[in-house]
Amino acid sequence: MAGVGMSMGAFNPLSASPAAANPIDLVAVKGGEAAAMFDKAIAALGGMSKFVKKGQTVVVKPNIGWDKAPEFAANTNPELVGRIVEQCLKAGAKKVMVFDFSCDSWQKCYANSGIEKAVKAAGGQMHPANDESYYRSVTLKNGKKLKIVKEHHLLQEADVFINVPVLKSHGGATVSIAMKNLMGVVWDRGFYHKNDLHQCIADYLTHRKPDLNVIDAYRVMKRNGPKGVSTSDVVLMKSLIISTDIVAADAAATKLFGLEPSSIGHIDMAHKMGHGQIDLDKLNIQRIKM
Repeated sequence: MAGVGMSMGAFNPLSASPAAANPIDLVAVKGGEAAAMFDKAIAALGGMSKFVKKGQTVVVKPNIGWDKAPEFAANTNPELVGRIVEQCLKAGAKKVMVFDFSCDSWQKCYANSGIEKAVKAAGGQMHPANDESYYRSVTLKNGKKLKIVKEHHLLQEADVFINVPVLKSHGGATVSIAMKNLMGVVWDRGFYHKNDLHQCIADYLTHRKPDLNVIDAYRVMKRNGPKGVSTSDVVLMKSLIISTDIVAADAAATKLFGLEPSSIGHIDMAHKMGHGQIDLDKLNIQRIKM
């Protein structure tokens, strides 16, 4: 069942949205399986064909950073990634490419996360991101700390960019969500950590914002992130958040996590830089309970 302004338990922090606001800024879904929740969410935003046109190339960027099985919630839910690839191809995409600059061995991350299998089964392509030769330099004229970055060439060549992070804790950034997930498309992540991590995360948005952000909150790692220690770190939330506004998506996910968006440095900075809306009361939010 679906509706606007519906009470949704854990989603109450998203608050009521202006009744007359249009179009929908953000969709929050709760209570279903990962693929089914995405189907409901993308339909509420107008369908995948609103974002992907016939003949276009698409990059889908999950979190595939760690050599962990899905139940550890260190990586994006493979069922969700597979469904997004399937929907892109159904909308007419020429090809759908998936990659991440993994922290552990990329072959093991791709395989043991379940994402490689799901992507290939859906008709998508997996690409490596473990070598500097895959990256091209870009200049960020409006970055405060991040002035130049090497970005994966597939992102520069794609028509559509869909960002699919998993919501989880992070030792350095407090939470890892949509903005933090973009560190997986750049080569020199060490620069971020040495030169104000939060500001660098926000600065990247001066160069490129995803066309769509789909936040996996099916299983949520509440502590010991970003890799996790055991399944005891994980809470089953069966939730999903989707928005074209990366700041709003991260703000809503932070609320779901149990924190205030303004307390997260890169989210607050990105809002103040004009990259999106942190105040959820100003958004038209559709909440769907399955």
